[in-house]
Amino acid sequence: MDDEKAIRELYATWHRATAAGDLATVLGLMSDDVIFLTPGAQPFGKKAFADLNESLAKKIRIESRFEFGEIAIHGDWAHVWSRLWVTMVPLKGGAATHRSGHTLSILRKEGGKWVLARDANLLAPDPHPQ
Repeated sequence: MDDEKAIRELYATWHRATAAGDLATVLGLMSDDVIFLTPGAQPFGKKAFADLNESLAKKIRIESRFEFGEIAIHGDWAHVWSRLWVTMVPLKGGAATHRSGHTLSILRKEGGKWVLARDANLLAPDPHPQ
């Protein structure tokens, strides 16, 4: 599989696994030293990501979609920016919340497989979801 196709599949797998609540698959798509950057929060890594997602899985179901803006490959590194829409649906009723925005991700090839190494997620509340 060529690198761009593999990166596109990584994103598709991430979104399918998130929708299915398959945290193990999502964690397998990131490096052990991954760093996430989000507005208003300190940078966090894989364990904090896992803890947050385990907590959220008890309360909400996550639906998402994305569009690639750019995929650029530089040897064993790549960067991707995309537009992301996320809907969080409460499991016990209530209104869904919507967030959207752009992301900038850095991927690294480890053992022949692309993984997420850094992610800057710029999602904000979306009062007019598509």
